[in-house]
Amino acid sequence: MKLCILDNDTIDPALVPTYGNYAAMMERVLRDAGATTWTMERFSTPLGEYPNSFADYDAVLLTGSKADSFSDEPWVVELRRRVTELLDTDTKLLGVCFGHQLIALCMGAKVGRAPQGWVTGRNTYAWHAQDLLPEGERDSFALLASHQDQVLELPAGTTLLASSERCPIAAYAKGQEVLCIQPHPEFVEDYSAHLLNKRRALLGDEHYTASIESLAQGHEGTDFARVMVAFVEGRAGAAA
Repeated sequence: MKLCILDNDTIDPALVPTYGNYAAMMERVLRDAGATTWTMERFSTPLGEYPNSFADYDAVLLTGSKADSFSDEPWVVELRRRVTELLDTDTKLLGVCFGHQLIALCMGAKVGRAPQGWVTGRNTYAWHAQDLLPEGERDSFALLASHQDQVLELPAGTTLLASSERCPIAAYAKGQEVLCIQPHPEFVEDYSAHLLNKRRALLGDEHYTASIESLAQGHEGTDFARVMVAFVEGRAGAAA
């Protein structure tokens, strides 16, 4: 399999030696989840980097970003244009956080600030699509989140995969074509803690403390990455 990763952000320079970038974090968790033989190529969309042709790839993955998916920044506008075109092809699309939101926006859904504010730390999401699980059955995923924007309505033609009280549309899919998730399967606890510390004043002490303490419970990012790998490889059923 050949995956194109569109990296939509940069991380703090001091963390680059540890984490690389968001594309590297995604590649790491996907390989941990079984994509050991995949070819993965990374492109920085804020720098205007794209492959010569998406037709060379089995799937395209959009990472998270601190930018708004509905932004008028030129690079975001260009990304939306390219994703809109991709939706009319046979190339599978995966989206995480910002990518989840931008793909929904390109499909005509409403995206904006979450009415309840920031969602951070470890969150548990009810899972509604047993057919997409590559192994066993489960009713939830515990994943790490960091977002103030959300998909506010389910895109037409998609199926709701995961939800929580604070994030009603946490994941969705369209057939065997699109799979998107709001929280971050690629995050690890230390990176989430860095983001929380960076935004402590913005979040307020109560929110910050609850989110930091939640990290001690661990997360299931690799488990969800297995869903993504199975989806790309065609080993999971289509979303109804």
